[in-house]
Amino acid sequence: MKALLTIAMLAAGLAVASHAHATGRATCNSGPQAGWQPEDALKQKLIAQGWSIRRIKVDGGCYEVYGINEKGQRVETYFHPVTFEHVLTTAR
Repeated sequence: MKALLTIAMLAAGLAVASHAHATGRATCNSGPQAGWQPEDALKQKLIAQGWSIRRIKVDGGCYEVYGINEKGQRVETYFHPVTFEHVLTTAR
């Protein structure tokens, strides 16, 4: 009985820890960060396309970008950190 309680507590702890690192909106299978392109390269690419960048952070193994896109829309957009492929956009 004690072993079952210990396993249940460990499983609950892992579930809480995994939610602390990602919002669950998008997930990128991006591998180790050593293979990622720099955030600044994504920022420069988006600025060249007419974006205004407020913030870039890592979430769910993706680059999460807050800003205004080329259409003037306030967005939260996820990009794959290796390929810069668009993953998800939500209007803000």
